[in-house]
Amino acid sequence: MLFNSFEFVIFFLIVYALYRILPHKAQNLMLLAASYFFYGFWDWRFLSLIGYSTLIDYFCGLRIETLGVSEKRKKFLWLSIGSHLAILGFFKYFNFFAGNLQTLANLFGFHLDSPTLNIILPVGISFYTFQAMSYTIDVYRGKMKPTRNLIDFALYIAFFPQLVAGPIERATSLLPQISRKRIITEQQTDEGLWLIFWGFFKKVFVADNLANIVNAVFSRTGLVSGSETLMGLYAFAFQIYGDFSGYSDIARGTAKLMGIELMVNFKFPYFVTNPREFWKNWHISLSTWLKDYLYVPLGGNRHGRRKTCRNIFLTMFLGGLWHGAAWTFALWGAYHGILLILHRTVEWFLPKRQSGNYFPRSVKNGLGIFLMFHVTCFGWLLFRSQNFSQISDCLKSLFLNFLPFGPDAADYGLSIVFYAWLLLLVETFEKRKEDLLIVFRWPALARWALFILMFYLIAFWGEFGARGFIYFQF
Repeated sequence: MLFNSFEFVIFFLIVYALYRILPHKAQNLMLLAASYFFYGFWDWRFLSLIGYSTLIDYFCGLRIETLGVSEKRKKFLWLSIGSHLAILGFFKYFNFFAGNLQTLANLFGFHLDSPTLNIILPVGISFYTFQAMSYTIDVYRGKMKPTRNLIDFALYIAFFPQLVAGPIERATSLLPQISRKRIITEQQTDEGLWLIFWGFFKKVFVADNLANIVNAVFSRTGLVSGSETLMGLYAFAFQIYGDFSGYSDIARGTAKLMGIELMVNFKFPYFVTNPREFWKNWHISLSTWLKDYLYVPLGGNRHGRRKTCRNIFLTMFLGGLWHGAAWTFALWGAYHGILLILHRTVEWFLPKRQSGNYFPRSVKNGLGIFLMFHVTCFGWLLFRSQNFSQISDCLKSLFLNFLPFGPDAADYGLSIVFYAWLLLLVETFEKRKEDLLIVFRWPALARWALFILMFYLIAFWGEFGARGFIYFQF
């Protein structure tokens, strides 16, 4: 069931009507049933995976707490982590590793008949397994007490607004909101409706229209003009941002309408000037998860510069592979790992100068944003390409066949401006005040002018084909 579908509108109206009239415990039970229905709408068979994740972590959390300081606690921690990694490995990576093992054997002259599985990747599996793992890890670390209410815990795992594409919530934040009685304020209602509308605009007007350009560019074979490839990368940069942040906004908005606050997942990622700031503002729930549960346990920056660089690279490489079972995703993660290492190295060996600033801060920031945006777009080339051959063709187009006026480049460029200008304008105002809800501080006339303009653009140019969200495949 897609947020941008008629079925979801009907589903949510029914759920919300029931939610407003039920008492707290009945609300949670109803939300759990609704969440299972929401997920089972894709394939009811995969509900067993969510059920298994729920039961194993509920049990392990209680056992970790019961055993106190005993070494046996670690066995239940690894039972939880191992179970989730086994699920991910089987459903998401089995064919990937089997195929690579066969290729490696062929290189050494051996013939290996590796088995492959004809299975569908369960939607959102990477998101809810990470969310489940963080619970038992936090219980083990003593950051929280395990819940004894199975319904509340099951709802934490399966809460439908953020179930299939995040944000990846922490139990320390979401579980207390589920466990206690919720009061829905007028402010939450207003902000929730705005976030749903804004997310819907990003998805239906920005992302799904730009998807037509992206698909046209990346479906071609062989060399095309470099200008068309560049326009395809620009289009994908705004497509994936509008698509993913749009989902997160709708998720946050629907949760707010029920009195639940989800974490911000995006915060002006294309207005940053360096790789570190990018990952503080892009897919925040994943980047902070990787930092807290992978980078820090690896040693973080506590054991010297060489090991710090190693830990950064491993974290980003595995973060890239988290996105999909393909070496292109791993390469994308490695690319960002190298960028972060280079940025960290510059900070180590080139201390900031207090004098000699010949350019105004606004000019330096503008140049930094421009450069970082293009560095990010190069990474999107690795992310969007289907294989290394396509990456090679795109690079050749950009650097060996760059025709300033490719056959469709001008039309692509105008389309990108048309579909992205309002998004960038609103985010410019938000960025200046560091306020994602700046529209509520605008005069009423300006606010309603924006609402009417957005409605007009959606109504006349929106893509209403209920196109799936990009991150559903992860």
